[in-house]
Amino acid sequence: MEAMQTSAATPTDRFLRQRILPGFGTSGQQALAAARVLVIGAGGLGSTSIPSLAAAGVGTIGVIDDDIVEASNLHRQLIHTVTDVGSAKTASAAATITALNPEATVIEHRHRLTSENALAIFAEYDLVLDGSDNFPTRYLANDAAILVGLPVVWGAVSQFGGQVGVAWATRGPHYRDLFPTPPPVGSTLSCAEGGVFPSTVAVIGSLMASEALKILTAIGEPLIGRVIVFDAAAASFRELAYQPDPEGVPVRELIDYNAFCGVKPMPNEDNTADQNTADNNDAHNGSSGTGATTVTASELAAELTSTAGTDRELLLIDVREPWEAELASIPNATLIPLGTLAAALERLDRTEEIVVYCHHGMRSANALALLRANGFDHSRHLEGGIDAWATLVDPGMAHY
Repeated sequence: MEAMQTSAATPTDRFLRQRILPGFGTSGQQALAAARVLVIGAGGLGSTSIPSLAAAGVGTIGVIDDDIVEASNLHRQLIHTVTDVGSAKTASAAATITALNPEATVIEHRHRLTSENALAIFAEYDLVLDGSDNFPTRYLANDAAILVGLPVVWGAVSQFGGQVGVAWATRGPHYRDLFPTPPPVGSTLSCAEGGVFPSTVAVIGSLMASEALKILTAIGEPLIGRVIVFDAAAASFRELAYQPDPEGVPVRELIDYNAFCGVKPMPNEDNTADQNTADNNDAHNGSSGTGATTVTASELAAELTSTAGTDRELLLIDVREPWEAELASIPNATLIPLGTLAAALERLDRTEEIVVYCHHGMRSANALALLRANGFDHSRHLEGGIDAWATLVDPGMAHY
């Protein structure tokens, strides 16, 4: 019997099942081929949405991410494999896009989105998918899109739950109308801190891709003024509607989003600019005066060495959860999870030198505010958390 001849599917064959959809047709496929989409983040949400966009035939896909693949990513970030560990996430994403759609143009932005580069980058695209994992980037993406005039499909996940919506200021409300102000620092857990159910990421990422494809092809009703909320544990979906905020402040320019979200102090907040400068200098000089609020990993390592066994020995408090402490801890730290810190204050000495730390520095900043408000004037927190310690002081420590 003569062997069967096989050949690679042509682009027309590859997209046949979507071209025959009601209202899609050749015009819809051509719209996708001409589209330029920027995806913020090649992590969990990007790992689902990026392949969906590529397979559907989006012509140009930009991916912006400054992170590398870690083993702890792989249970939910399915665009990456074991062989990608240690590689740039944008490179792994680009390889997947090309494998799914060789005709697609891939643009790697191997750096972080900032107020300085956002407008120039957004100006090169038609639509943005925001799969970032932090509030400063979400507000930055929303504001930059308003200034450039783009729609943003955004998603967020935490533990078993997730949300997805569309922010499009020229057509309806945007992200700031739903969330006028960011939540208090440390009040929400990141995936690294609280965990994440892998299929929740896949569901939200798929919904994000669906919204993007609908907008690009002008099919269906996009999630403008609506948010889908998914709970994997309860196997439930619900929809929340919202309107433009009549008291919302118009977005005129990009700002310092880390300061806006409380990741670092706002200029002149609770102090003069000169005092803030002095405090920062004290912190970086290793001063233990009441003005110093932060200490770097390198500075902390030096202080722990110089004060060990003396009457100036530091009290190091870990405000993470017990399971995190089991993964990686700084030696001789006392574990007091953030949620129990207030109840433990009376057991602590207000005259003692205290340094608190968490995973990346957000919960410890919250802990520091609590300590300072209760008279612990000699308390500081570790800048960048144990992640910075593992990078700068103990490279053999586990990252998570």
